[in-house]
Amino acid sequence: MSAFNKVTEQSSHYRHLEKMSIHELLTNINEEDKIVPLAVEKAIPQIESLVTAIVDKMLAGGRLFYMGAGTSGRLGILDASEIPPTYGMPHGLVIGIIAGGEIAIQRPVEQAEDSWEQGWLDLQQHNVDINDVVIGIAASGTTPYVIGALDEARKRGIVTGCITCNEGSPLAQAAEFPVEVVVGPEFVTGSTRMKSGTAQKLVLNMISTSVMIQIGRVEDNKMVNMQLSNSKLVDRGTKMVMEGTGINDYDKAKALLIKYGSVKKAVDSLG
Repeated sequence: MSAFNKVTEQSSHYRHLEKMSIHELLTNINEEDKIVPLAVEKAIPQIESLVTAIVDKMLAGGRLFYMGAGTSGRLGILDASEIPPTYGMPHGLVIGIIAGGEIAIQRPVEQAEDSWEQGWLDLQQHNVDINDVVIGIAASGTTPYVIGALDEARKRGIVTGCITCNEGSPLAQAAEFPVEVVVGPEFVTGSTRMKSGTAQKLVLNMISTSVMIQIGRVEDNKMVNMQLSNSKLVDRGTKMVMEGTGINDYDKAKALLIKYGSVKKAVDSLG
């Protein structure tokens, strides 16, 4: 694995960053960021295959797991945590797991990502089985914690995918449905929280949003199953109820929404 050529570790295209003005820094970072969506576009066929597999498993009652270390792990946890409030899905349907456990969400845990065995052990805590999908996230594509988890999952017939920013990496080889988004060297050499992290976030958005739409959690272009967890969302939901039912009275629509707990149930109650 040490001989693997990591584009993510190659030297930045820019030199002497410390001599740049603030305007130059911002402009050059922005120029590099423009590369990311084009790289994601090239990976759409891979993303499509992975999403199709996830939808099939979720419709059959399965769950989705994200596995990662450092920035990659935190991005997976972020995406997973947004599914219940956005789409009204139960906690535990999409699960983010990070090397080092909860403490690693805010602080690095030394050498946590270097264990080949721990990733699978962490998955076993959730009773992962063949109805589930496990996606490994690692910019380098060489993180032992993630690769080890995918290796064991795949041996047991569990659907596996990955998101990585190097082509032909060990992680991609371990995954049944690899997604490779090659964004090139980082502005600050090796700082994969930048372009690579942005690419991973975009792909995670695409995966979870597409899956939720496919399993019926969106109607038209609306989050009709979102949780009413704050006043902004109650206001948004009330307006959606007004639009969906033809009710012109804001307070009446709001009362209906609060009674039924979701836009979909409120609209359906008058159907």
